Amino acid sequence: GIVIFIMCVTGAALSFEKNILESIESDQRRVPQQQVRLQPSAILTKVIEAKPNSRPASFASQSDPEAAVTVGFGREGQVFVDPYTGAITGEGNKPARAFFGTMTDLHRWIALSGDGRPIGKAITGACNLMFLGLSITGIYIWFPRKITLKHLRPNIWFRSAKSGKARDFNWHNTIGFWSSLVLIVLTVTAAVISYQWAGNLVYTLTGNDVPKPQAPAPPPQGTPAPFSVPENIDELWAKAASQSDGWKTISLRLPLSKDAIFTIDEARDLNIMGRASLTLDAGSTEVVKWEPYAEKNSAVRARSWMRFLHTGESLGLTGQIIGFIACIGGAFLVYTGFALAFRRFAAYLRRRTSVRETLEAEAMKTLF
Repeated sequence: GIVIFIMCVTGAALSFEKNILESIESDQRRVPQQQVRLQPSAILTKVIEAKPNSRPASFASQSDPEAAVTVGFGREGQVFVDPYTGAITGEGNKPARAFFGTMTDLHRWIALSGDGRPIGKAITGACNLMFLGLSITGIYIWFPRKITLKHLRPNIWFRSAKSGKARDFNWHNTIGFWSSLVLIVLTVTAAVISYQWAGNLVYTLTGNDVPKPQAPAPPPQGTPAPFSVPENIDELWAKAASQSDGWKTISLRLPLSKDAIFTIDEARDLNIMGRASLTLDAGSTEVVKWEPYAEKNSAVRARSWMRFLHTGESLGLTGQIIGFIACIGGAFLVYTGFALAFRRFAAYLRRRTSVRETLEAEAMKTLF
C-alpha cells in the first residue's frame, strides 16, 4: 500500500511534466526567426566551444522556425541552442527538472540509487502487479448483484456519512468505480515497461516474432576520447530531412558509430507519439533501414501506444488529465483501504479484549 501510494502521488506529479517544462522554459526554447539557419556541424561546434568537456548524446531539431535546437548530454542534462546564431539560450529550469527527477526516481525505484535501483525496480514492479490484481478483484467485489439504479447509486457517487467508516467505505467504492478501469490500463502498461516477459507477450499476442535480446554494451575502457563533430553530419542530416515530407521533429543519436540512427516525428498518425526510424550508413549516407511508424509491425506500434498511454501523452492533454485524476484516485484508494483495514483491526482488538475480560470475570465468579 505504501509503495502504491508513492507511485500514485508521483504519477500524478509527473502527468504534466512535459507541459510544465515547456511553459516555464519557453524563454529558452523559443528564438526569433532569422533568414539563415546554421548547419548541425556549426551548432555542435559552438556548443563544444561553450562547453569544452561536454559529450553530446543527441541532437534534436524541430521544423518550427522559432524553436531552439536541443543538444542532450544524457544524464548530464541538455542545452537549448539558437539555430541562427549558435548561442546557448539556456540549460532548462534546474529546480523544476530536479523536482521531476526526484519524482521519477521515487516512481521507478522508490528513490534507490546506484546498485539499489534493480531492487527498487523489482519492488515497484511487484507492487504494480499486486495493484493490478486489486483493481480487477475490486471491480468484482464492487459489482452489485442487481444492475439497477437503486443498487448502483450508492456505489457510484459520494454521499454524506455519519461515521468515518461509512464515509471511507463510500469513498473507496465511488473512487474505485470511476478510476479502476484507467488504473488497470496504467498498471498493465507499467508491467509491459517493467518486465521483459510482459513485453515479449505483446509480440506473441500480436503474432510477431519476439526480438532477440540485445547484448549489453561493454563498459568503457579508460578515459573516453573527446567528442568530435562528425565530418559529414550536415549531409546525413539533409538526407534524413529529405526522407520524410512535412516532418515535425528529427533527433540524431550521438556519437555516431557505423550507423547514424535518426528518430523522425512525421506527425501523420493517430498516436501523436508515433515515430519513424531511419538508419543511414555513417560513411556513405546511404539508407540502411527506413521504418515509417505506420509500417512497423503491430507489436512495436502496440508497445508505443502502451508506453505513452502510461503517461497519457498518446491521447494528448485529455489523456494526461484522465491519468492525473486516476492517480489521485489511486492514492485515495490506498488511504481509504488502510483506514478500513485499521478500523477492522481495531474492532478485532476490542472484541478480543472484551472476550478476555468476560472470561476473566466469569473465572473470578467461579473462584469466589
